[in-house]
Amino acid sequence: MEWIRQKLDKFKKPFGKGEKLEKYAPAVNAIDTFLYTPNHTTQKGAHVRDAVDLKRVMITVVLSMIPVLIFGMWNTGYQYLSQIQAEVGFWEALGHGASKVVPMIVVSYAVGLGIEFAFAVMRGHEVNEGYLVTGLLIPMIMPVDIPLWMLAVSVVFAVLIGKEAFGGTGMNILNPALTARAFAFFAYPTFMSGNQVWVSEASNVDAVSGETILGSLAAGEQVNYSVMEMFMGYIPGSVAETPTLLILLCGLFLIFTKVGSWRIMLSAFIGAAVMALIFNALNIEGNELTNFPWYQHLLVGGLAFGIVYMATDPVSGAQTTRGKWIYGFLIGLFSIMIRIFNPAYPEGVMMAILLMNVFAPTIDHYVIQANVKRRKKRKEKGINPQIDTAV
Repeated sequence: MEWIRQKLDKFKKPFGKGEKLEKYAPAVNAIDTFLYTPNHTTQKGAHVRDAVDLKRVMITVVLSMIPVLIFGMWNTGYQYLSQIQAEVGFWEALGHGASKVVPMIVVSYAVGLGIEFAFAVMRGHEVNEGYLVTGLLIPMIMPVDIPLWMLAVSVVFAVLIGKEAFGGTGMNILNPALTARAFAFFAYPTFMSGNQVWVSEASNVDAVSGETILGSLAAGEQVNYSVMEMFMGYIPGSVAETPTLLILLCGLFLIFTKVGSWRIMLSAFIGAAVMALIFNALNIEGNELTNFPWYQHLLVGGLAFGIVYMATDPVSGAQTTRGKWIYGFLIGLFSIMIRIFNPAYPEGVMMAILLMNVFAPTIDHYVIQANVKRRKKRKEKGINPQIDTAV
């Protein structure tokens, strides 16, 4: 690899400090930091020094998403081919799914990174690795047959309005991937809802139906999938949101590597279960979603995927320990509430996470203020005002 290092150093010379192409250095340095460990480190001052940096964190998340992405490609092909032929081979299904999903990934990265590079050059700062995750998340939560130009427009909106408008990586208040999906949902509703958008279609076939479980329940129809099929992910849905078991296993990997917050994940599932149990007890007549068993609510839609990969976003989520419990619980609570109360929009996890992204700073504020008040009371009583570890 030494020859690559030498070639790259030679290529970077015209972009060095004081050279005529210096303003474009951030774009070139991004290639360097993508291939090698960043060479800028803290030399003095009170800073934490360890082996973890933004690049390693983002790559860890990307690695955890690869198994889910591969399953999503296979399921995309399986959902389509199983309705037009008796037997479906693994590689046949995977090949069909990849032919649909890979172009979405290419468009997402090309458009998103293009904007990131442009802003880095204009602002004179280095390109951050944050879009490595966002660029993969966006196609994974979209319908498989959404036109690529719509996907590109959604990416532009998410990066410009949801991220760069607030200052770039680490400054956004909303999850960029969910911002892209929310934009697509409201801007192009006919391509984001219905009984056909969730299953890939060919030009010579018109009879493929891809109604999701939540869509069927919202329409008052019966569910034809078993609990095991829901848990394993053999159901229609966005590209990679269906395999609950695989998502949970990848979530454990994120917890083990200390990248994902287990508090947010656990509290979100608890909140969803509590709200589903409440509606099961109410048993509202005419709403099949209230009769849907509470544990099955946890297996369908984008609930698991949203909780594991987007609710745990360290930038837009809660930061305090107690705040994470509150933040996650409310996400689960509102996810089920939205999907049951709004039959026109049965998938509520996207709106629930975006809503709690907005309130996350407020939650942290009141958690910290509560800790300050407790410490003041301890001081007044003559007790050592130690820092509350729940913050």
